[in-house]
Formats: sequence, C-alpha cells, structure tokens
Amino acid sequence: MTVETTLVKVDADLRAGRIPVARQRLRGLVASYPTDLTARRRLADVYRLYGEPAEAGRWAYLDADRDPGETAAFEARHSDPLDRMTAVAWRGPEESAPTDTARARLAELREAASVQAGRPIHWNHERDRAEHTDQDDSAGKLFCAGLALAGLALLGFAVLGVVTFVRWWL
Repeated sequence: MTVETTLVKVDADLRAGRIPVARQRLRGLVASYPTDLTARRRLADVYRLYGEPAEAGRWAYLDADRDPGETAAFEARHSDPLDRMTAVAWRGPEESAPTDTARARLAELREAASVQAGRPIHWNHERDRAEHTDQDDSAGKLFCAGLALAGLALLGFAVLGVVTFVRWWL
C-alpha cells in the first residue's frame, strides 16, 4: 500500500472516529517510511488528539514548526540523546532527510549522542551495536553455562532419587 493510499484511509478513520486505528496505520507507515515527514506530522496530530504532548513532540521533532512545549515534553521523557535517537526512529544518514530543518535537527541529535557516548554514533547503529555485542555475548555465554550446570545438578539429584527408590523397593 502506498503512503498516499494509507493517508486516505487514515483520513477516513479519523472522520469515523476510529482514532486508535488511524494511529496504528500511521505507526506502521512511519516504521515503513521513516523519512516521510508527512506521515510523522500526521502521527503527531493524532497524538495531540490523545493529549500526549511527549509523543506529539516525538513525531514532530523534525518539523520546522514544531511546538516548543511538545518538544520539551519529548526531550524530558527521553533525556538521554542516545535514547532520543532511538525514539525518533530515523533510518539512514541525516542527508536523506527531505528538508534542511530535518537534516539540521538529525545532525544536532547525532552529535549530542556522540558526545554522550564519547565516540561517533551513526543513524545506522549496526556498527555501534556490534561494538557492544562482544560484551553481551560474554554475559550470555556465562548465563548459559550457569544454566547447564544447574541442569546437570538437577539431573544428578534425579538419578540419586531413582537409585534410592529402587534400593528401597528391593
């Protein structure tokens, strides 16, 4: 389904009072087309209907005419720049943003996250996640080893119980 077709359905949902359906359609649209500022703007409008300024600020974050109160609510909810980058849900370099304002805001947010992390951060975090994967893998391996040991101990107690029962029975 195209962006335009989905937006027509969103309009129909809103006219019919199906605000949750409209919100869900828009969430899917933004997930599929993260660089489409119209979908983001419309999602912010729906969150305004819900009276959720932080979510409205989240989805209007890249707009030239964003509401300062909503932006402040969003930034208060996501005070860490890395968390804010995740919440903005942008994919790709900021150069792919359709407006100068969006590109500037994305660059500013990425810079703040890089300062916070003490290393360069990119919008495609796969490389950033990979740096932390080794640490996560070690913890995961240790956890699995502990589970295996616990399983062996339980198996040993089960065998001991069976042997004890057989001796008692005979």
